[in-house]
Amino acid sequence: MSQSPSAPDRPQGTDFIRTRINQDNLSRRFDGRVHTRFPPEPNGYLHIGHAKSICLNFGLAREYGGKCNLRFDDTNPVKEDAEYVDSIKQDVQWLGFQWEGEPHYASDYFDRLYACAEKLITMGKAYVDELSADQIREYRGTLTRPGTPSPWRDRPAEESLDLFRRMKAGEFEDGRYVLRAKIDMASPNVVMRDPTIYRIRHAEHHRTGGKWCIYPMYDFTHCLSDSFEGITHSICTLEFENNRELYDWVLDTLGEYHSQQIEFARLNLTYTVLSKRKLIQLVKEGYVRGWDDPRMPTICGLRRRGYTPEAIRDFCARIGVARAADSVVHYSLLEFCCREHLNAVTPRCMAVLDPIKVVITDYPEDKTEEFTQPLHPEDASFGSRSVPFCRELYIERDDFREDPPKKYFRLSPGAEVRLRYAYYITCREVIKDADGNIVELRCTHDPLSRGGSSPDGRKVRGTLHWVSARHAVPAEVRLYGQMFTTEGEGDIEEGKTFLDYFDPGSEKIITAMVEPYLAGLPAGSHVQFERVGYFCADPDGTAGHPVFNRTVTLKDSWAKLEKKQ
Repeated sequence: MSQSPSAPDRPQGTDFIRTRINQDNLSRRFDGRVHTRFPPEPNGYLHIGHAKSICLNFGLAREYGGKCNLRFDDTNPVKEDAEYVDSIKQDVQWLGFQWEGEPHYASDYFDRLYACAEKLITMGKAYVDELSADQIREYRGTLTRPGTPSPWRDRPAEESLDLFRRMKAGEFEDGRYVLRAKIDMASPNVVMRDPTIYRIRHAEHHRTGGKWCIYPMYDFTHCLSDSFEGITHSICTLEFENNRELYDWVLDTLGEYHSQQIEFARLNLTYTVLSKRKLIQLVKEGYVRGWDDPRMPTICGLRRRGYTPEAIRDFCARIGVARAADSVVHYSLLEFCCREHLNAVTPRCMAVLDPIKVVITDYPEDKTEEFTQPLHPEDASFGSRSVPFCRELYIERDDFREDPPKKYFRLSPGAEVRLRYAYYITCREVIKDADGNIVELRCTHDPLSRGGSSPDGRKVRGTLHWVSARHAVPAEVRLYGQMFTTEGEGDIEEGKTFLDYFDPGSEKIITAMVEPYLAGLPAGSHVQFERVGYFCADPDGTAGHPVFNRTVTLKDSWAKLEKKQ
């Protein structure tokens, strides 16, 4: 089927990052170059917060005619896996971006990083320490109390160099020694109090295998990787602001090319969590189906639920970048962006989620008609499909009231409604079971209203969607809501954890009746169930058993929230 072209990405305004880049370009600090990077750790799947960073880094490179590297900061072999590397590549490309050249890896630089560490030792700027991790933490001091130098801080450079080389040769067990930068134990910035830059870790690396048993720490690796790649603007989240001083110290002390680190506020989203540790916990403890569970804020989860890359890019553009503090964005804005895009590019079909049978008593039992219906009411390029109609139909149970309230324009005893693109019908009788539950509605139709309009010009205010009972295809429909019952971690009561607010009802599985056209949609296809919401065909489905995930409802809660504010 044809689909309308997606709208171009929202134009960016001027923010503090672009202001800084413009200043650097004017001063020719980097010869007018803009070279960014997206540097995830391959220890989990990316989430919507990473999408913000992806859109920012790749977007800046595109905007300024520069380059953006994809670099994996793979310095912790215990937690990293090639599975995560592959998923990250897929997510970046799905969002619409392509990195410069081949992907980069911190592990590409292990030999150069080791040489830099040896250089610091010979310069008297690093030493091998024997304190345990707990002792190092204790000696470091607090924000109000300066640190205490390690007893091994003044170890001769020759001795530290010998120990460091023996660490590399595998002579010592994990935790026996570490290499620390020798900076200032009285610094007001705790990060600068002789940070650890290498540790022993006997573990297989997903790329280097067993070649190394010592691995550099993130803060030591990151700045040098930026330098080796010629990155101009190293854009990271605000949590690394205090680490910038160490970033600068390493590069300046070693005399390496100096990138500029710039921090921005990370994204926080209501009714979900973006902590990788907490997302791993949800997966491992079985709260969700996996990393791509449609309730998860992971990019693969959003993709499976039916969110589009255009919608996510629009969302990231709308929230922009801030400097002062981490931003908390209401989830309904993300839903709004998705709804706005899907409205333009999604075909319409009919599905009944909570069916009640309608029997048109004056319609021939053996007759079947075909009604041609457009796949998009405002865009003829989508084409049309044929929808079968017969004597017995399904409508939504919620579209009937035996005792209707005022201004209720749907079906009720004696009321006339329009079946979309079909006929006018009037309810004549309500059939109930022994328990008093309504099981069937018996109606008559106006044969002159074929196609959904009456030749006498009478107006019918209610229009219902429907499916032919004889031709309907049972479909598994997964209805998703917010994963947590509280907006944010600030609302968690003392003594409780985020898991106490997990909503097991955030996934509801029902059997719906859908028109035949929907049975053959390939996985990932988007569709609007008329009057119900936007849905996406799930990979679990087959032609005989389609499965749909609800992406977002038709209700725009963001508009109401904005109006209220």
